[in-house]
Amino acid sequence: MNQNRRVVITGMGVVSPVGNSVETYWENLIAGNSGVAEVTRFEVAPYSTKVAAEVKDFNPLDHFDKREVRHLDLYQQYALVAARDALKDSALEIDKMDPNRVGVIIGTGIGGIATFEDQMRVLINRGPKRISPFFIPMLICDTAAGLVAMRYGLKGPNYAAVSACASASHAMSDSYWIIKRGEAEAMVTGGSENAICEISWAAFCAMRAMSTNFNEEPLKASRPFDGKRDGFVMGDGAGVVILEELEHALKRGARIYGEVIGAGMSADAYHITMPEPEGEGAAKAMEISLKGAGIKPEMVDYINTHGTATPLGDISEIKAIKKVFGQHAYEMAINSTKSIIGHLLGAAGGVEVIATLMTMNTGVVHPTLNQEVPDPECDLNCVPNVKQEREVNYAILNSFGFGGHNISIVLKRFTDQHK
Repeated sequence: MNQNRRVVITGMGVVSPVGNSVETYWENLIAGNSGVAEVTRFEVAPYSTKVAAEVKDFNPLDHFDKREVRHLDLYQQYALVAARDALKDSALEIDKMDPNRVGVIIGTGIGGIATFEDQMRVLINRGPKRISPFFIPMLICDTAAGLVAMRYGLKGPNYAAVSACASASHAMSDSYWIIKRGEAEAMVTGGSENAICEISWAAFCAMRAMSTNFNEEPLKASRPFDGKRDGFVMGDGAGVVILEELEHALKRGARIYGEVIGAGMSADAYHITMPEPEGEGAAKAMEISLKGAGIKPEMVDYINTHGTATPLGDISEIKAIKKVFGQHAYEMAINSTKSIIGHLLGAAGGVEVIATLMTMNTGVVHPTLNQEVPDPECDLNCVPNVKQEREVNYAILNSFGFGGHNISIVLKRFTDQHK
């Protein structure tokens, strides 16, 4: 591997509960305009949780013809739109590149579960001969990456990263290493998710993972690090970025949003859904990422946390941050994008890396909403309720998933020097 190869981010595309362009998404994040409301996609009365952060103002026919819409699960539609916008934003001239040197890795936690639900109803009500021949391609997790590659003729590394809520960040980490190893010049990467449907809703309700105490006050439901948090709020959407080898980007005069300088992974090896209580695995992922980046903990200005608002998860992450950063933990800003857009499961890292890059480029840290009741364990600067201005030169993005998957990515504000 050529350690001198540097990896930068040159394009961004987003479909989110608070906006389907990077500009609108960011404007709503810094204003603290929550995307959480009562579920509209199905009759939610029988369920214990009644609120979600649904993507709004997304008409598939604005992006695809009728035949395509019938053959694409919504998670695939989101991925295609976010990838299109990221490629456009990057101004990457694919037709002038070797297609074998551009790849696609798009993560998802559950894939086409809404299609599964729909086709199961078809099977029960209409019989096996009425199942769609597109059922499996619409269901499986790898198809979004394949569809993006087919649409743009990209023949480089291509697959899905599937690690529950860490999927998008694992996709971006893998893309980073692929470029570092010299196996590609550019990667289209991130995550996409559409799990707001009855079968997954019933399952998450059965797990008691989602918030139930704020059904009558949806805007207050997603409250990471707050003393009254009682579970996450599900969201849907996609976040896709373009990673590119630095010299390739410079030669074509690309706009550079930031540089990826490290990534660290670990496993809790503890429980299928609960984090290790002391944050040991999360801390190890951050330590590995910092070592790979070649920077000291006290150089980090900001962490975009996993911050889901589960009672155990938030404390585990706070303990991990304190373990890694010591007293410096109290000097950084940390926030949770999920307080505004909910938890996009496998797409979370994709939308959150965009928020992190916008923070680095604007000097504004968006607020963590619903910080009302202090939690003695969560006593860091969580940017409560109001944005903060802060110069951010180094940032960490944390993502953790069911199964005990932990990943941290280190980002640097771009300059013409490595450190």
